Amino acid sequence: MLDILVQEENERESGETGPCMEYLLHHKILETLYTLGKADCPPGMKQQVLAFYTKLLGRIRQPLLPHINVHRPVQKLIRLCGEVLATPTENEEIQFLCIVCAKLKQDPYLVNFFLENKLKAMASKESTNVITEDMLKGQDSLATDTGQPIQPEETPGTAGAEHMEKEDELPQQADDLSFSLDELNVTSSPESSTVCPNQDYNLVNSLLNLTKSPDGRIAVKACEGLMLLVSLPEPAAAKCLTQSTCLCELLTDRLASLYRALPQSLDPLDIETVEAINWGLDSYSHKEDASAFPGKRALISFLSWFDYCDQLIKEAQKIAAVAMAKAVRERFFVDVMEPQLMQTSEIGILTSTALLHRIVRQVTSDVLLQELVYFVLGEHREPETLPNINRHPLRHRLIEHCDHISDEISIMTLRMFEHLLQKPHEHILYNLVLRNLEERNYIEYKPLCQEDKDVVENGQIAGAIDLEEDPLFTDLSPDNTGAQEWLSVSPPVSPEHPKNDGKTEVHKIVNSFLCLVPDEAKSSYHVEGTGYDTYLRDAHRQFRDYCLICLRWEWPGSPRSLEKCNLEASFFEGHFLKVLFDRMGRILDQPYDVNLQVTSVLSKLSLFPHPHIHEYLLDPYVNLASGCRSLFSVIVRVVGDLMVRIQRIPDFTPKLLLVRKRLLGLEPEGPVIDHMTLLEGVIVLEEFCKELAAIAFVKYHASSTP
Repeated sequence: MLDILVQEENERESGETGPCMEYLLHHKILETLYTLGKADCPPGMKQQVLAFYTKLLGRIRQPLLPHINVHRPVQKLIRLCGEVLATPTENEEIQFLCIVCAKLKQDPYLVNFFLENKLKAMASKESTNVITEDMLKGQDSLATDTGQPIQPEETPGTAGAEHMEKEDELPQQADDLSFSLDELNVTSSPESSTVCPNQDYNLVNSLLNLTKSPDGRIAVKACEGLMLLVSLPEPAAAKCLTQSTCLCELLTDRLASLYRALPQSLDPLDIETVEAINWGLDSYSHKEDASAFPGKRALISFLSWFDYCDQLIKEAQKIAAVAMAKAVRERFFVDVMEPQLMQTSEIGILTSTALLHRIVRQVTSDVLLQELVYFVLGEHREPETLPNINRHPLRHRLIEHCDHISDEISIMTLRMFEHLLQKPHEHILYNLVLRNLEERNYIEYKPLCQEDKDVVENGQIAGAIDLEEDPLFTDLSPDNTGAQEWLSVSPPVSPEHPKNDGKTEVHKIVNSFLCLVPDEAKSSYHVEGTGYDTYLRDAHRQFRDYCLICLRWEWPGSPRSLEKCNLEASFFEGHFLKVLFDRMGRILDQPYDVNLQVTSVLSKLSLFPHPHIHEYLLDPYVNLASGCRSLFSVIVRVVGDLMVRIQRIPDFTPKLLLVRKRLLGLEPEGPVIDHMTLLEGVIVLEEFCKELAAIAFVKYHASSTP
């Protein structure tokens, strides 16, 4: 039969229906085949019928699905698929469902034939008197092109294409009905909607059942089918998908069960380094794996399913994407992950934070990223105050973990925030930092008196040391020639120092950072290859990347005018910066790895091209209001402490140089050196100041070139 139909189509002009196809359509042969397949009589018939339908839809080029004598039996056959798992016909079932999905992808409007409406009168007092004879007559008028009235339970989404054109004109509260309510002579009002749409999307239900198949290939094919269906642009289908099927529940329940199946304790390094997960390739063999660890199988399963959810939401139509992402947030992030992140067991905190870090790195869908951001940080956008820093308990707890008694937890949480800051979502930086800098109330605003003007005209800031004559710059070592080059392209000193708008000349800013660490505490110019040029290259590349991320956020090019700022309001840098500044202040007494992570987060923050961030983190000459601190003032305090402590340590500079060489692998590990933590802290401090100087220069250079 199939061969005859294919041959007939090949012999005719495109779009012309031959007598054999006419016979198949008018004599309802597909209905007959469906009945035989359902009864599986003779045995094996269901398999044959599924294969016939699949080949018919796949090999006939003319559109068949719009015919009622095709889409109705196809719809009935869909209901038979996935009823029982691991049946002999499972392979044929998934092939058939996938060909239907492929046809819908080609012609998305056809999906309306697969949304089955069930009309239910609402049993409320208001609605009982609205159901009239007209409405019942209206149902009779829904006769199909064969002249047979359709039962309300089995009304196909539309009896013809003309209903689809009306779909966009439907009122908001009824647009998921795929036929017009006017045809039912019902006046739909927001208060009491008489007809409650309850649509069945059996194509989705059958695929959902097959995703649970013990055969991995069948499950992956079912997932692919769902991926095609969620991406269909029809709003009615998207609403039905999220409101009348168990898709959201399946995604989130499986995420939750796979997460709970993970061991209580996993090495954070294993979580981070387990190879990139692709949901379609979740085939892992423990025997073949040289780097196996306990729980690897479970971890790969969880991450690959999360990847599937992420891709599904990324591909989905907007309505469906938002509904699925909200379900993931409510049913997985909040219900399952939050209790794990809020626990007090250190091992538990470490594992759950490492998993959150992995999820932050892995998420690519904008809609799911937004829900993840709101889950971690909350949705607040007004400036923080000290009494209300715990308004969003999870955000408060995670920021507190950046200063945890366990260094491992501190490092892992800081890394999570570092990756979060690199995600393309405006709320992240605004919630953590920008909302507290909006009013610029960290500035002490005083109009310049004559004495200050005289000082400015001499090219110096009151109370500042003369940075131009620092010995570091008169005697640059050979491998610091990069610094000479980029300092030489700084603009000439202007006669007036524009103090109020924060645009201090870049070379002064650069010098301020480079000269912060006293000469006796510097060790980089004794070791080759530790000059500024590497920081300049990195800063240039990273700043370009950050500018691309922030392009669509429409940030201002210059700081907000002080006249428009509320400078009277008391300034609080916010919980996040408070913890970072506190840790920065203890850089001489903290482990090397913690210091690297703290300075890494601060340098990432200072790269953002927002004028308030630039002013607050990178302008040493900003006139701070009483009781306020900036990154520069924190470092100045650390240096003051360092100057005192250097005096107490004999042979400080040789010891410092030895520690640097050991850290670089230029010297073998030898006997333990006294004051190791302090010496390592000094090295990190020096490198951090060079990095900030490079960032300040790159940002100035970018803003001054058109």
